[in-house]
Amino acid sequence: MSKLKSIFVCQECGTTSPKWMGKCSSCDAWNTLVEEFVSPVSKNISSVPINKTSAILLKDISASEQVRLKTTDNEFNRVLGGGIVKSSLILIGGEPGIGKSTLLLQVAMQSYGLKVLYVSGEESEQQIKMRAERLSVQTSEVYLFTETNVEQVLHQARNIQPDLMIIDSIQTLQIDGIESAAGSVSQVREATYSLQNFAKKNGPAIIIVSHITKEGVIAGPKLLEHMVDTVLQFEGDRHYNYRMLRTIKNRFGSTSELGIYEMLGSGLRAVDNPSELLVTIRDEPASGVAIAATMEGMRVLMVEVQALVSGAVYGTPQRSSTGYDLRRLHMILAVLDKRCGFRFGSKDVFLNITGGMKVDDPSTDLAVIAALLSSYEDIPLKENICFAAEIGLSGEIRPVNKVEQRIAEAEKLGYQQIYISKFHSKGLPKTQQLNIVSVSKVENLFQKLF
Repeated sequence: MSKLKSIFVCQECGTTSPKWMGKCSSCDAWNTLVEEFVSPVSKNISSVPINKTSAILLKDISASEQVRLKTTDNEFNRVLGGGIVKSSLILIGGEPGIGKSTLLLQVAMQSYGLKVLYVSGEESEQQIKMRAERLSVQTSEVYLFTETNVEQVLHQARNIQPDLMIIDSIQTLQIDGIESAAGSVSQVREATYSLQNFAKKNGPAIIIVSHITKEGVIAGPKLLEHMVDTVLQFEGDRHYNYRMLRTIKNRFGSTSELGIYEMLGSGLRAVDNPSELLVTIRDEPASGVAIAATMEGMRVLMVEVQALVSGAVYGTPQRSSTGYDLRRLHMILAVLDKRCGFRFGSKDVFLNITGGMKVDDPSTDLAVIAALLSSYEDIPLKENICFAAEIGLSGEIRPVNKVEQRIAEAEKLGYQQIYISKFHSKGLPKTQQLNIVSVSKVENLFQKLF
């Protein structure tokens, strides 16, 4: 038996080092190097058998559509591009306590007609049973197995032959032949390799849960995200009831999809109309409030933008933004000051995207400007109006993509006016109840609003 060799592996990026260092030389993370033992690899490769398969011309390969497993959760199906692809490996990450286990247990129980194996290395059968009883879902054919040994998990999977496997979580699994502790880089890497090979050879789709670091990225080596077919991020604000499921990587669909859930006592409810959570219903209009028609993937979201402009009490005016890029807010304030003559230099400016949403769609710019001007003049905007346009440095209102979908969604939700850029090409959809207002400059917007 060859002698084991000691190396030090960074838990963040997977870089190896022959000796321990306080700071990783690759990712500059501190105190992340952990000692691991590996067997030296033999340099004699002459005995390796040659695979007799040959390369195939691309034109000779028959293209067949991927077989997808459907669940009754339409939001989950949408994020994955239409359903769970067979033999695929899906990685889902999120903060502790955000609801990953609840989501996946709910998906397992909603997979009617599918045989599901739910493997948990963090909870007992009784804990999972209590959560399952709390969910208002009729139980499908779900097998529960609490184990951390990869060989035992794969043995059970061969006996049951499930259509879908859920591993909660990958950091708890370990392989006997590896000396390092569970959750280390080598354990996570080898466990994922074993699951990937099992999925490709035997056909089940496998969903694995991964922890995230304090920086918000998926824990473990970066190789983990390259190995899997799909990477999902489950996120949300603890102070609000809604949760969002985002696609970061997807080999079988779009990476710009978004699923929205509402956390209830009986589990997660899929939200078909996100505007019901993101737009506040008021008895009387208030100044500094505007509605933006933003895009998240292929969906249109009506997001409420709140602004507060007041005189600066101290010498230096404050600038604060929640859910919106602070540097972009500074740019918009500079455009309003330089191009339009509004003196925000001596004002405190606070901006908030309601519901804890974080938006980066440039089409939110026009709603931000409308909210700022409304608070600056202390005049409420008219009811049932929304905005969808980008602002340029010269003060022009620039067009945005998918404006037809934004207009259609605004009309469906009962809005009466939508403000867009004048430079949109012709051929906008005809509407019966929605008035489309085109503006070219911020000055035109101010004249039409006030």
